[in-house]
Amino acid sequence: MRWNLRMTAARRDIWTATELRARLAQHGLTVSVGKMSKWWSGQLASIKLAELDVLCTVLDCGVEELLAPDRNTRPRLTAARGVPDPHRRAR
Repeated sequence: MRWNLRMTAARRDIWTATELRARLAQHGLTVSVGKMSKWWSGQLASIKLAELDVLCTVLDCGVEELLAPDRNTRPRLTAARGVPDPHRRAR
């Protein structure tokens, strides 16, 4: 997945992480400077659904605008127990 927070915010005329952080706080979501930095730079590993909900409210967008499939990478899914991974070569 590709994280599009900065582009989505820019489309709403929000140009800094500090400004977005203040708007999130107005909606009851307090985000630490460190977490905001990771979100803004696209280095997040995970996000809570409640946080995503507030982001969508503040940015007046849908989840699909913040999270988009990255066609350049394949998902790293492990096969269920007993089910062969179709991408793994047989020995």
